[in-house]
Amino acid sequence: MTTTAQLLDWSPRAVVFDCDGTLMDSERHWQEARNLAFREFGFQPPPGFAEQAKGVHYADCGRLMAESVHKPELTDGLTAALLDHFLELVTDDPVTMPGAAHLVRLLAGRMPLAVASNCPMVVVEGSLERAGLRGYFQHIVVPDTGDAEVRPKPWPDVYALAARLCGVPPEEALAVEDSLTGVEAARTAGLRVLGVGPRPPGDGAERADLWLPSLHTPELLTWAEAH
Repeated sequence: MTTTAQLLDWSPRAVVFDCDGTLMDSERHWQEARNLAFREFGFQPPPGFAEQAKGVHYADCGRLMAESVHKPELTDGLTAALLDHFLELVTDDPVTMPGAAHLVRLLAGRMPLAVASNCPMVVVEGSLERAGLRGYFQHIVVPDTGDAEVRPKPWPDVYALAARLCGVPPEEALAVEDSLTGVEAARTAGLRVLGVGPRPPGDGAERADLWLPSLHTPELLTWAEAH
């Protein structure tokens, strides 16, 4: 893993943010939506499922939910229930992650900014709009279930496309991620990666170039102000 000084001495030409759990405090909404969807179908969430599902595209999560209760035939129903519950929760309570709005505003205008998310476009745009952040991002990239060329994380497609839309080679862009699924996607696309949030168990954090506890870490804000 890169040291703090090594990564923050570097100047990217674009920054690509994940949304859930990185910009928006919506991972808790996904967890609650999963719990509600399980209960709607008469099941309890299996132990450890929240960690297993973190950062996973909602359609893949619906499949995992069905498989976890040994009912693959419920995949479509659980997926639809998951998305419905999430949209209701996130609409009622949009909250940004600590330091996210300040960091985005510091970087805006200095370099292109983009979002690469596994969430549906309506969720990403709606969340950022309600948080007052939508206008700072030139591009938002999400998986297109009708287009096999833009696959969800951990495939690299959303990050590769975001860097291309920003007009920079992947190696000159920085990805900001809170999940190992997203870190893997960004690394495979060729971006350098800043991990943020609670440090994952084991050696997972070593997959990122640097892992910081939050976006309001003083050295990160100092770096943003200098760029």
